[in-house]
Amino acid sequence: MSECILTDVTMVPPSSATRTLSTAEDRREAVIQAGMPLFAAGGIHGTSTLAVAKAAGISQAYVFRLFPTKADLALAIVQRCNDRVVSTFTAAVAAARAAGDDPVHAMGEAYAELIGDRTLLLLQLHAHAAAPQEPAIQAAMRDTFRRLHAIVAPEVEHDAERVTHFFATGMLMNVMTALDVLAVDEPWAQMLCTLPELDDPA
Repeated sequence: MSECILTDVTMVPPSSATRTLSTAEDRREAVIQAGMPLFAAGGIHGTSTLAVAKAAGISQAYVFRLFPTKADLALAIVQRCNDRVVSTFTAAVAAARAAGDDPVHAMGEAYAELIGDRTLLLLQLHAHAAAPQEPAIQAAMRDTFRRLHAIVAPEVEHDAERVTHFFATGMLMNVMTALDVLAVDEPWAQMLCTLPELDDPA
């Protein structure tokens, strides 16, 4: 009996499990990529898993095999967006140090360019809006601010005023970009668009 069991096991190619895992990971990535613009356009609560499934070219049932609930899918998409923001800050600091430039200014410039991606910008806004009703998303957004704080604070010598100024300016940039304030030729808009240096709260 043991020989029969051993024969059955050895007949299964060792790589088959790896291939299945790889396929599932590829499908998961495809769902996240397909879902990002849809969640950006429709919001966390307004986007259906059926629409995501169609965009990814798979069945809705398979989406739920990869992400057991819609909340799981939304969280994965929000985390992907958050990871991109964190990696952008990290890369900006590293590049600035290598070039002998100001890391704080570099992070500000990098973030301004990053939120030019409308999908990423809208996902951030939707995530903040959904946070009070979605504890997992709220926790993910808090953790992202923790991670960003860990990058920014050392660059301004952990000065609370400068850290607050940096983050407040970034949030203002989100709103101005969403409202396309740069296109408004009025004094109030011009004033808001004349941002002070991100590392200088004065």
